[in-house]
Amino acid sequence: MIVTGCPIVVRRLLFSTVIRTVYHKKELLPVAYNSAAFSRRKFCVNMGEVRELYPEIEPFDSGKLKVSDVHEIYYEQCGKKEGKPVIFVHGGPGGGCSARDRRFFDPAVYRVVLFDQRGAGKSTPPAELKDNTTWALVDDIEALRKHLNIEQWVVFGGSWGSTLSLTYAETHPDRVKALVLRGIFTLRRKELIWFYQEGASFIYPDEFEKYLEPIPEVERADLMSAYYRRLTGPSEEERLRCAKAWSRWEMATSRLYQDPAMLKREENAQWALQFARIESHFFVHGGFFNTDGQVLSEIDKIRHIPCTIVQGRYDLVCPMQTAWELHKRFPEADFIVVDDEGHSAKETKISSHLVKACDKYGNL
Repeated sequence: MIVTGCPIVVRRLLFSTVIRTVYHKKELLPVAYNSAAFSRRKFCVNMGEVRELYPEIEPFDSGKLKVSDVHEIYYEQCGKKEGKPVIFVHGGPGGGCSARDRRFFDPAVYRVVLFDQRGAGKSTPPAELKDNTTWALVDDIEALRKHLNIEQWVVFGGSWGSTLSLTYAETHPDRVKALVLRGIFTLRRKELIWFYQEGASFIYPDEFEKYLEPIPEVERADLMSAYYRRLTGPSEEERLRCAKAWSRWEMATSRLYQDPAMLKREENAQWALQFARIESHFFVHGGFFNTDGQVLSEIDKIRHIPCTIVQGRYDLVCPMQTAWELHKRFPEADFIVVDDEGHSAKETKISSHLVKACDKYGNL
């Protein structure tokens, strides 16, 4: 395991105290670690050269692929036409891709494939929940691979993108050349409770109050379900209000220091509706997994695949506990902890490590 950065001691103590209190109090995320290993950890290590993203680039190809009677997914390709294939798996679910997402990959090496998952981004119909499940998205990735005549590819995903990337790899391990994962999330109930019910609220009580506002007190014992009812209800005004509040909560907590530009994303009504409706749909249905914890329980299927895990220690959205559990089940993977950043791939050191990992796998 590699630990980078020199965190502010007070922040570390506060954060670890809150997590221990919340996780232990209700056994949401039981601690499972080797204390001897922790005592040997170095907390301040020079991370070396900070790598910038590659320059902006435009697609050389884009299109729509019909994947069901309801859905068409948007995809694009950029970089080197005959290069090493890599697929970018966005977060959310419902987050969609952006032009920035093309820039983790060396365009002289990689054939970069990006796609918007069902109901997200430029895929149609927007914010559609029918036939929108984890397993449908796994099938879509495989359908896209076949459509583009790709034999194997590197799979890159962060946050929900890490969930879907791991699930795809476990389902089609022979199609995955390598994995680059960030902000690990496996959609277990305890992970959802931490962020959407009680846990992260102890760190950002001011922002959590804004998240609570649309929901009457009598329904606050299950906030995800209360939001889902409203986001799928008949009132357009209520759907939009809830979409903005839901989206703001995640944007407000995604970085160690709040980013005003991220907070403004809630003002994009279509994006907020896609993001909130699809996320809540997946979350109230447990990600459509057969069992809680399925992603981690099937890791042995992919331990032969080269993998890099990049995790911000102060990730409030997807706390490091899940990444640590993945690390213990998948010790062959490179495990990089960035000690002074949070959840977002836009944070400098996290972004740098992702670029370095992609550079490394470009030589496979």
